[in-house]
Amino acid sequence: MRYLGLDLGMRTLGIAISDRTGLIASTYKTLRFPEGEYMSTISELQKICEEEKIDKIVLGLPRHMNYDIGEKATIATNFGEYLSKELNIEVIMQDERLTTVEATHYMLEGNVRRAKRKEKIDSLAANIILQTYLDRKRNEKWTKEWLLKLLIMKE
Repeated sequence: MRYLGLDLGMRTLGIAISDRTGLIASTYKTLRFPEGEYMSTISELQKICEEEKIDKIVLGLPRHMNYDIGEKATIATNFGEYLSKELNIEVIMQDERLTTVEATHYMLEGNVRRAKRKEKIDSLAANIILQTYLDRKRNEKWTKEWLLKLLIMKE
């Protein structure tokens, strides 16, 4: 199963992609668009999904720290619903709180220059969103298998 990770901003869309096994996320690219015109990315996303044979999309959900849904989260949710209908691909919403901060820290630790950080921050945030989802999915599967084995052993 192949996944596409997305970090939607006001002028950019960071994109990450998983390997074919659905275990490892990698940065892919960043799409830029006029402020607020995120729907203009649909045709490029469709092209990527077809070329890369994407099965599911994981889109960052920018909740507030207290879990409230604000304007940006509403925009992301609406974008996800539209994307799912247009591309006929399941879109999974993934909490993305602090992913941009985490991406910035990674780049600062790696001594990445400011200009390069600005260029790469969105795709790295998308990578973190996607990897978080993939890790959670793998851990849930492992936990279910482990619990099932425990139940069988008790019988």
